[in-house]
Amino acid sequence: MKIAIVCYPTFGGSGVVATELGLELAQRGHEIHFITYKQPVRLALLNPNLHYHEVNVPEYPLFHYQPYELALSSKLVDMVKLHQIEVLHVHYAIPHAYAGYMAKQMLLEEGIDIPMITTLHGTDITLVGNHPHYKPAVCFSINKSDYVTSVSQSLKEETYKLFNINKEIEVIPNFIELDKNKIEDGVPCYRSLMAKDKERIITHISNFRKVKRIPDVIKIFYKIQQQIPAKLMMVGEGPEKEKAEQLCESLGIADKVIFFGNSHEIDKILCFSDLFLLPSETESFGLAALEAMAGSVPVISSNTGGLPEVNEHGFSGFLSNVGAIDEMANNALTILENESVLQTFKTNALKAAQKYDIKEILPLYEALYTKAIANKQMV
Repeated sequence: MKIAIVCYPTFGGSGVVATELGLELAQRGHEIHFITYKQPVRLALLNPNLHYHEVNVPEYPLFHYQPYELALSSKLVDMVKLHQIEVLHVHYAIPHAYAGYMAKQMLLEEGIDIPMITTLHGTDITLVGNHPHYKPAVCFSINKSDYVTSVSQSLKEETYKLFNINKEIEVIPNFIELDKNKIEDGVPCYRSLMAKDKERIITHISNFRKVKRIPDVIKIFYKIQQQIPAKLMMVGEGPEKEKAEQLCESLGIADKVIFFGNSHEIDKILCFSDLFLLPSETESFGLAALEAMAGSVPVISSNTGGLPEVNEHGFSGFLSNVGAIDEMANNALTILENESVLQTFKTNALKAAQKYDIKEILPLYEALYTKAIANKQMV
């Protein structure tokens, strides 16, 4: 199949999922065309089935904000015609589904029907999409998509709750490529670079937005390190990072916290880790938690959104109410204080992640693409 993928080319979860999906589809022989304003961060164009087409937005003095949706829809039309693309898969309702719909209408004028699949990832629905200025456009874009998927049952239910949707939403969860994330046997994990032998290593990875409750991460760790020797590794960039650094200074734990910034070596960082903290206000799925579990790292998380679908309470980690810092710290200590308990949770975390291996999820997308192409209108 010839598939066009539209996504944000960033470190965010939706961009990572879309990129990994395209890479695996290309490995299976499909022709994949990424169409976005910048090459996705995890996209390596080493496969002849992979193509990247940049969306250029020319500057024009009349526009205070350059019209990306217009440029994207025009690019989609050109690429569909040039490469005979058979199906369009857009990640995020706005602006991508909106631009995709406009491209569909332009192509129909030329006798070309291109089916469009829209995947909802969370922020496009719960935060941006629900804003009064965007809500009508989001609702329209979802309803005009040929097929709609969401990354969790929780997000599906939230979408129906917030919008007047008349389309069936199919849940196809996020995934992890376990083979890629696995540290090969015999390859040393230089844990000593990060901490002393008896220190536990705790990790948080995110885009450091308010929704991630970064101060909670710091405060949970503060309570943990009062009881056992520990280090905290903070991975990512975002508006809450500077405040987090200041909080570490005020609590007197700056020497125990390492801020990495964005990293392409998440697997190596998780190799060092004993525990992952994700006390978010909301998570549509919890891809960071899944990546941790795939690295055999148990998770302490909030019980919001899709997280209970990923992190199995008492098995791969523990769930708590949002803001329950004391309980999260106590649950963390339950795992960390006993080596045998820690190893059990590490084993269980990997087991829980296996159901989300890309080999289990990819056929669901392939079946949807096949159905979309088979059912497209005869123009």
